[in-house]
Amino acid sequence: MSVTESEAQQRLDALKSGAKLTPEEIAAHTQEMVGFNYTVDDYYEVGREEVRKHARAVQDDHPVHWNEARAAELGHDTLIAAPTFVSVLGIIAQRRLFEDVVTGYDLWQIMQTDQRLVFHQPIKVGDRLICDVSLDSFRQMAGADVMVTKNIIWNQYDEPVMTTWTSLVARAAVEVDPEVLDKLEHVMMKVDAEPELPQNVHGPFERYSKPDPQVEPKPYSAIAFDSLTVGQELPSITKTLTRGNLVNYAGVAGDPNPIHFSDEVAKVIGMETCVAHGMQTMGLGASFISSFVGDPAAIFEYNVRFTSPVYVPAEGYAEVVFTGKVKSLDPETKRGVITIIAKQGDRKIFGRALAQVQFN
Repeated sequence: MSVTESEAQQRLDALKSGAKLTPEEIAAHTQEMVGFNYTVDDYYEVGREEVRKHARAVQDDHPVHWNEARAAELGHDTLIAAPTFVSVLGIIAQRRLFEDVVTGYDLWQIMQTDQRLVFHQPIKVGDRLICDVSLDSFRQMAGADVMVTKNIIWNQYDEPVMTTWTSLVARAAVEVDPEVLDKLEHVMMKVDAEPELPQNVHGPFERYSKPDPQVEPKPYSAIAFDSLTVGQELPSITKTLTRGNLVNYAGVAGDPNPIHFSDEVAKVIGMETCVAHGMQTMGLGASFISSFVGDPAAIFEYNVRFTSPVYVPAEGYAEVVFTGKVKSLDPETKRGVITIIAKQGDRKIFGRALAQVQFN
């Protein structure tokens, strides 16, 4: 049964009463919040330069993200965003989830393990997007809390744009070494005051209780289905990441987690050094797929399981090699599944990664 707004508020008021919760109490509260829905208070307007900034951050030079004339040649009326652009909106949309709804977890101790993106249509310049957020599931495994959040994104015409599922592993906040807290205090982003934003979107909405939107794939300007064979290999691509790439992506995506720019904080949670964002490496993979498919808008689902982070040294750089092949083809629908492998040296970055594509 879904948690109502009033029930959620009662629980949140109790949590904010000042009493310190144990990890067991935090887990129990999170379990109770499964099924709770909310909609972000303000819409996100997609800007032309934001699309370009994100495409640069994930090293995607496909012309539909950069050049209106080339985008028009492929059938798009304006620039469209790269497949993982949703990460920019996701950070904003889920802020309330971890600040007010699912409380008791430190940002720097939350790790993304799986990401599933389902595309109803491409995100494009001029879209005004709102996001319904819910905690889809919760369980405990090997001493950690495992949760799945779901976002359904809508445009200003009440059309579904994307549905996403994000799997996260977190550990409830516990007493932390004061020296570690001091390090965090000196690396986390600071603002003197949070601005007051208007409330343009209100809930709850009737659609919360309806089935998820259905996918209706379109080929757009993808390559011809008849040009493909099962087992066909994609041309491999090597992507290079430096600390500059990590810092740039953190700024573009609005992700303040210090494990992406502070070696000291990364080592506290057992990392060798700073690591790339999961969505950053997923974005690199989407660029790899798009260059083969011909039009990123033809990708109607993209799933990745993260098995190892990309470690980026303070000096030098990291290289991630992407390879892939056509796993299956359906002649009736002209759809196919592409699997990809991402490796840093001998380590696999993705445990399972595939894209479903509608071909012409």
